[in-house]
Amino acid sequence: MERWDVVDQAGRAIYMTYERWEHIIDKHVELEFRLDDVLDTIRYGRRKQTKRDPQTYIYYYEFDDLPEPYDTILVFVAFRYRQNNDTVVSNNFVTTAWGDVSRA
Repeated sequence: MERWDVVDQAGRAIYMTYERWEHIIDKHVELEFRLDDVLDTIRYGRRKQTKRDPQTYIYYYEFDDLPEPYDTILVFVAFRYRQNNDTVVSNNFVTTAWGDVSRA
């Protein structure tokens, strides 16, 4: 399975699968051809915890060249853990992403 691995500013490893990328560009055409920007949103963006799920965070980063009316990419990342033999390891993955309008 193809996937992209990135690390956020705090050193947290996060991945996005090809299946998730296909979902994103199928539902949110404003991000078509913007894979690097989605990954950079995780690498360089700020994040905030969602109200609905305290283990999910929204990464956000502004871009000058998104299609109107968008100026920000939002990336939702689920922070989970899984058992790997006798060790618990982090399993942080992208669930979705879309273009948004900055509320600043």
